[in-house]
Amino acid sequence: MKKISLIVLVAFLLQPLLMETVQAARTETIAAVVNNDAITASDVQERLRLVMVSSGMPDAQEIKQRLAPQVINMLVDERLMLQEAGRLGITISAQDVEGGFTAIAQQNGMDLAKFRAVMKQQGVPVRAMESQIRAQMAWGKVVQQKIRPQVTVNDLEVDNMIERLRTNIGKSEYLVGEIFLPIDNPQQEADMQQLSLKLTREMLQGKAPFQRVATQFSQSASAKRGGDVGWVQEGQLAPEIEEVLLRMKEGDLSEPVRTLAGYYIITLRKMRVITEDNIPSRDEVMQRLGNDRLERAQRRHLLDLKSAAFIERRV
Repeated sequence: MKKISLIVLVAFLLQPLLMETVQAARTETIAAVVNNDAITASDVQERLRLVMVSSGMPDAQEIKQRLAPQVINMLVDERLMLQEAGRLGITISAQDVEGGFTAIAQQNGMDLAKFRAVMKQQGVPVRAMESQIRAQMAWGKVVQQKIRPQVTVNDLEVDNMIERLRTNIGKSEYLVGEIFLPIDNPQQEADMQQLSLKLTREMLQGKAPFQRVATQFSQSASAKRGGDVGWVQEGQLAPEIEEVLLRMKEGDLSEPVRTLAGYYIITLRKMRVITEDNIPSRDEVMQRLGNDRLERAQRRHLLDLKSAAFIERRV
């Protein structure tokens, strides 16, 4: 009898806490559904905080409202990435995520303990960064396992590229940075246009560094390098981008440029004249061609996953 009485007493004491937990679960708003996964309003708010701190954006309500649709798009993409990784039997361990944390801390010139302390001080939820790291690692393994084996570059293509570079000797080439905001369906047009304009204004006013904004917002492979594209020549970029680039000076930041794929924000870091000495080697050309094709292939694969998925945005 004493045991039964004790259990009843404990249950009675815990009942308010349990009811509070159940009520919180019931009242949590669902921001989006991706197949069988739900993205909650808390997920969105936590990622918003991470994005704003990481990119150096001011903590203003208007900016949060502009960023929210893009943050939801990011979270939707990450759910698709994780789901594809799961289908391929790819897992990311807690140790993998911790290693990702350590790498980011080192990039910021800190050890892991100090980096976590800084994050906490700035109000960045650790869970938001863990989620982002896990998705990026999972997608990286998907790309290596499923997509990279399909990407090939042959010797003739390398020869043709080098020959084309040699015909451009004496012309200018450009060291370019990019921020790419894709538009996967027409409903995103207005949001992406407003977001690209807002990001441009914040960078032009010196409130957000280009590299940090590119790392958090750009949806191209160059985002991992702070938007760094490398040296490009005429004819290598979309005509709409090239037309703007040719009018820019070193250090300039473009207004958003609309292309078929979405909006680009371009910065021109340096210009130089192409000479025989700065033509890349065969290995560099092959790597560049391969990386370009791999980026397009993984983007196509993500779009295919998105078109085949059940996605419902509720906010």
